[in-house]
Formats: sequence, C-alpha cells, structure tokens
Amino acid sequence: MKLLIVSQYFWPESFRINEVATSLAEKGVEVEILTGKPNYPQGKVFDGYRASGYQREEYRSIPVHRIPLFPRGRGGMRLALNYLSFIISGLLFAPWMLRKKQFDVIFIYAPSPILQAIPAIFLGWLKGCPVVLWVQDLWPESLSATGHVRNRLMLKMVEQVVRFIYRHCDLLLVQSQAFVAPVRALAADTPIAYYPNSVDDTFAVPAKGELPAVAGLGEGFSVMFAGNIGTAQAVEVIVEAARLLKGHADIHFVVLGEGSRWEWMRQEAQRQALINMHLPGRFPVETMPGFMQQASALLVTLADQEIFKATIPSKVQAYLAAGRPILACLNGEGANLVVAAGAGLAIPAENGRALAEAIMQLYRMPPAEREAMGARGRLYYAEHFAHDMLVDQLVTHLRLVCNDKERTE
Repeated sequence: MKLLIVSQYFWPESFRINEVATSLAEKGVEVEILTGKPNYPQGKVFDGYRASGYQREEYRSIPVHRIPLFPRGRGGMRLALNYLSFIISGLLFAPWMLRKKQFDVIFIYAPSPILQAIPAIFLGWLKGCPVVLWVQDLWPESLSATGHVRNRLMLKMVEQVVRFIYRHCDLLLVQSQAFVAPVRALAADTPIAYYPNSVDDTFAVPAKGELPAVAGLGEGFSVMFAGNIGTAQAVEVIVEAARLLKGHADIHFVVLGEGSRWEWMRQEAQRQALINMHLPGRFPVETMPGFMQQASALLVTLADQEIFKATIPSKVQAYLAAGRPILACLNGEGANLVVAAGAGLAIPAENGRALAEAIMQLYRMPPAEREAMGARGRLYYAEHFAHDMLVDQLVTHLRLVCNDKERTE
C-alpha cells in the first residue's frame, strides 16, 4: 500500500503523526509525507529550514516533502496567514512536487486547522485515490471556544467549508466517541469510525537515561502539567490552585511546555509570589516519559466550553501509559475516561478550589493507593490505546477504504 500522509505538522515538531508514520513504514506501508516548514510551537521556522521554497528530506527513511509556509508567530493575524499559506502552497506546489507519484490512499492528520484537508482532497482527486481524514478538533466550534473567531458570519462560512471537507472524504476517523454526532451533522453519508489517539509505547515502560533537572519534580509532592499552555487549557485554574496551596511547602506545580499563556503564568507566579509553581519551558518529547514517571500526579485541564466536553486531550493517553495518578480538571469525555479507568480524580473544568481539594485528597492518600491508581491507568492504556494495536487498526481502515474504492470503479 502506497500512502501519502498530509499534515501541516511533522517532525521535528512533536506530534502524534511522527510515531504513526514510523510504525506504518515498519509494517510495510510505503509512506511519504506532505507537510510544511516546522515552526510549532515557538512560531518561528526551526533552524536549518526557511519559510520560502519547497524542500525534500527523509525522516527515518520516509520521504518528506515540505511546502512553503508562513510562520504562525504568536497568533492573531499571523496564525490566520499560517493556516492560509499551507492551503495555498498545498494547492500550488504539492501537485508539482508529487507529479510522478501515485498513491493508493491519502491520510490527513488533522489537528487544527482542519482546513489543511483542502489540498489533500485536491490531490486525491488528481491521483484518483481515496482520502481518509483523522479529525482531532471540531471546527468551527473550536475556533469559537478558543476565541480565535467570534464573528457569527465567519463561523458560518467556516462551517460550510468543513461541510465540504467532510463530504469529499471517503472515511472520517474521530478521536472521541462524542465527536460522532457533531461530525455526522455535517458529513452526510461519509462513513465515520472511532479511532482514538495513543502515544509511543516508551511512555508505558520505565524510563532510562539521565534527565535534565527540573525544579519541583522529584521532590515532595509534584503535580505536573505537560503540553500546550494556551487558552483552551484554561491554565488560570492551575494558578488558582497553586495560590490556594502555597502554604504547603512540599506541594509543587510543574508546568512543562510553551504556548500563548506561558508568559501570563510567569507574570502571575511572580506577582503572587507562587514559589510552588515552576515553569521551566519546553523539553524534547523523548524526555516526557521520564518526567511523567517522576511526578506524583499528572494534571490535564480544559476550558469550560461545550465543545471540550467531547474532546479527549491526547495527553490523557500519555498519562495513562505513564502509570501515575491523573487529575482531570475538565468536563465530559476526558474526565469520564479517567474515571472509567480508575486512574485518578475528575474535577469540574475551571474550578480552582475543587482542583486544590482533589490535590489534597491525593496528597493525603496512602502511597499504595496512588500506585494502584497509576497501575490501573497503565492497564487501561494497554487494553484500549496501545500504540501497536491502534496502528494495526489504522492499516485495516486504510486497506478497507482502498478496497471500497476499487469496488466502486
């Protein structure tokens, strides 16, 4: 099977698609990548790349085709130009770069923006092959929830584009069962299947090697948050919980990552003298399993928005695999998953006082009970989200859609 993966994000950016592509290639799938120039999350093009021009390289023997991309900067108009530039470059450059290549199927990895599916659909039409879209975020709902777009007319226009995208794909894979209904409302008769996120299996085995020293981690009781620090994550709740618990000298909040709200958190930590909150920044993805396994508890947060009730942040699977108790400060599917796994405590979204109380509940819990929570999470991960198992499922989905296309021709 010859597969083209289309993703605006790819290595050296840290996204799930990196491991998926590698595993597909190891299973005998002939994989190629169409992507942009790496610039996430810092917003500037990585060293060794330039925004203009196209580029070809290899990642673990996988051909990678990079099209021009306007760097995302720190959001606002630059982010809109970043999204638009991938679409335009994909329509103009990709057909020429891939002109001598044929594919059996095109697979789109679609965290925001889902608009990146447009050039992939065009390529599918040119190449005469089916297109499979893996929906990670609900659009236009996520635009409204994060505040990127508030104009109702603009949101309605985006909805029409998403309707077009869904209806011109051959299969839609959704990362949460709760995505099925809202996706179906726009997708008409396009088949939909549940296909969850996972993580590299290194998260589920004891970490090896030395890790950089991080203040607050591995000392006392450490609550660790890892990932994007943005509006959707409602990180204000972390600051509030840290304020409420700053009298407990051995409870530390460790926030690993970067994003649009990182500077605000740093300023608040300084203003409120929150010496219990540590913001060391971003670390390579390969260090994450070790950091997570050092933490006393792992924290996931989302804003109190209707759309996020349907979303399962991909870090939840990483936390389950790491085998540490989880504090799920969010509503809906993500919280339900943690509770179903018996892997931690669920707290209402954006409720700092409830989060502080849950942290104290874990803090006072006998260590054996916390270890049992983590063990249940790791077992649940192995049964429902193991990386290799899900890659096999993806291969099955891709082969079936190829077979269906052949039968209809």
